Amino acid sequence: MNIRVLRWVIVGLLAIGAVAFIAVGANSPKDPSLAPASGQASGNRTRFGDFAEIGFHIEGGTAAAATAARCALLAETAAQQGLGLMNRTDLGGYDGMLFKFTSDSNAQFYMLDTPLPLSIAFFDASGAYVSQADMPPCGHQSNCPTYAAARPYRWALEVPQGGLPRLAIGPGSRLVAAGACT
Repeated sequence: MNIRVLRWVIVGLLAIGAVAFIAVGANSPKDPSLAPASGQASGNRTRFGDFAEIGFHIEGGTAAAATAARCALLAETAAQQGLGLMNRTDLGGYDGMLFKFTSDSNAQFYMLDTPLPLSIAFFDASGAYVSQADMPPCGHQSNCPTYAAARPYRWALEVPQGGLPRLAIGPGSRLVAAGACT
């Protein structure tokens, strides 16, 4: 008789556990994706520094149709632009770093303390492609080369070297930068 009681106790405990599991599971949010932790961005992206993020896509150019929505880190203050991707070996899951200038710029880019080889594309105020360059790492040297756009620009997008064609960036393309990352 003791074995029969023990069996009923075990079955009862399993039933109570199953009901509790279902009740707690029903308490979950409507969107079960995890909210980003501090320092984390949505998706599989990791923010660093005090950079915001911005959604963008590319129209025209080397693609038959507009590219899918992308996400970049946004460098819009002078301090952020000066730091850029220095000391980074990856982009933390972002498609690139987008530099936004409030007026037309002729500022040149350099690779001081940037170990990640990059390609850069420049775009004017309307988002039209201006030019591009590949930028190899320079290390910590006082004579790093600089990279300039062919004419004044308002936006610059840095991506891992060779990544511009993947984003359909080239002559005739147009950058549309706005909104949140998806």
